[in-house]
Amino acid sequence: MNPPQENEPTQQPSMKGTHLFSKMMRSRWIWLVIVVCIAAVVYKLFLMHAATQAVARAKALNDAQRPLPVMAVAARKADMDINLRGLGTVIPVNTVTVRSQVSGQLLRVHFEEGQVVKEGMLLAEIDPRPFEVQLMQAEGQLARDESLLMNAEKDLERYKLLLKQDSIPEQQVSTQESLVQQYKGAVKTDQGQIANAKLQLTYSRVIAPVSGRIGLRLVDQGNMVQPSDVNGMAVITQLQPVTVVFSVPQDNLPAIMKRLRTGEVLPAYAYSQDGKTLLAKGTLLAIDNQIDTTTGTVKLKATFANKDNALFPNQFVNAVMKVDTLSGVTVMPTAATQRGSIGTFAYVVRPDKSINVRQLQLGPTEGESVAVLNGLAPGEFVVVVGGDKLREGTKVAIVTNEAAGTPAKGKKNSRNGVPKGKAKG
Repeated sequence: MNPPQENEPTQQPSMKGTHLFSKMMRSRWIWLVIVVCIAAVVYKLFLMHAATQAVARAKALNDAQRPLPVMAVAARKADMDINLRGLGTVIPVNTVTVRSQVSGQLLRVHFEEGQVVKEGMLLAEIDPRPFEVQLMQAEGQLARDESLLMNAEKDLERYKLLLKQDSIPEQQVSTQESLVQQYKGAVKTDQGQIANAKLQLTYSRVIAPVSGRIGLRLVDQGNMVQPSDVNGMAVITQLQPVTVVFSVPQDNLPAIMKRLRTGEVLPAYAYSQDGKTLLAKGTLLAIDNQIDTTTGTVKLKATFANKDNALFPNQFVNAVMKVDTLSGVTVMPTAATQRGSIGTFAYVVRPDKSINVRQLQLGPTEGESVAVLNGLAPGEFVVVVGGDKLREGTKVAIVTNEAAGTPAKGKKNSRNGVPKGKAKG
């Protein structure tokens, strides 16, 4: 039985080696399967990416061959107004600070703050009693001096009669004549004092010197007022008519002066600050006598009737003044204007629906329209919407009115001959 026991240690190492070898083989197969799977996934992703690129290239080629939708408007022939614009300030024709012309207590105030007053309207009353007393004193002094004058004149007549009878010396007559002249001077002085007292009594009633809107009350009833008061009692601004002062570049001055020399009346318009609401219509009133060297502009003043009080003192407005009209020029929307390295241009749609990048020489702009002096003919279509991807020769499809929801014709630059308040483009 001992020999089998001696062989057992020799068989155990052989079994361990076989087991280790089989384990290593299984691990290699597992890694091989993993590598094959990864390669398959990578290959599949590569195929998907290639397919996506192919689809993108096909789509890009298809898009390149497909006409781009744009909205185009036909240029038209029209008259274009040349208007000058500037930021203006509403300036009242008259601004009056109401002050008392005499010193005294303010008894009554007859106006409401913000009220529209008429010239000659009673605004306030100052205590008149001191001036009435002065008037009474002056009248009493006049009566006294007139009585003295009357008595001196009678004495003079008697002295002249006695002088003819050689009853009194001539010196006495001369003295009496001088006394009469003194009393006449005193009467004149008394009459002047009466007139002054009456004038002071008149000044105790504060009257509106001009028509207009009165501002906030600066002095309350019961206070003492004096002519030296800086702020006065209130301020009246005349609103009808009213003026607007605005500035334009000095380069426009020759055109304005040329029109004025012919006797023409230049129309002016006042718009709200956003340039959308027409506030008033008027005419050019005056031109300043010098150019502002710091800005290179000249001030203009226009007058407006302002019957509806749409213009308010110190209000900022957009002033527009018509100086000339271009007759029969080509007009296109300002939205069609493009600017680039070649200058100002527009995308013009040829009859075969291809794009022509055309340089233009533009003129004045009015509202949503601009005059084209060179480079475009009436009836040619220019792109106003959808020009981001356009190039020379690009095929386009013009969107109809129904598809775009916007008219495909040029818009008028004014309504009833009135220019719009703000230029665009």
